[in-house]
Amino acid sequence: MRTIVFFDLPVLYSADRKNYRKFKKYLIKEGFIMLQNSVYSKLCLNSQQADLLIQRIKKNSPKKGIIQVLKLTENQYSQIEYIIGNSNIKVESSEDSLIVL
Repeated sequence: MRTIVFFDLPVLYSADRKNYRKFKKYLIKEGFIMLQNSVYSKLCLNSQQADLLIQRIKKNSPKKGIIQVLKLTENQYSQIEYIIGNSNIKVESSEDSLIVL
């Protein structure tokens, strides 16, 4: 199961920029990897773990902006089609295993 977070947060004021940095650091601390600017992905073992992760994201999200979460199976995620550019091959570590993407 893959959890993808899309966000568009305001950065006009210094308080907004601080909230943006804090949220981005939170995602990285939770084990997310950046797919594109403001698009982060994390591997979850199952749907229940993804649901708990979404609850934690809700608790740590800023009050302004847009944050969207999408849950995908690994089969669905593997069908991503690249129009321009290539996949970045990275090594991602989950709690229970090492996965090479």
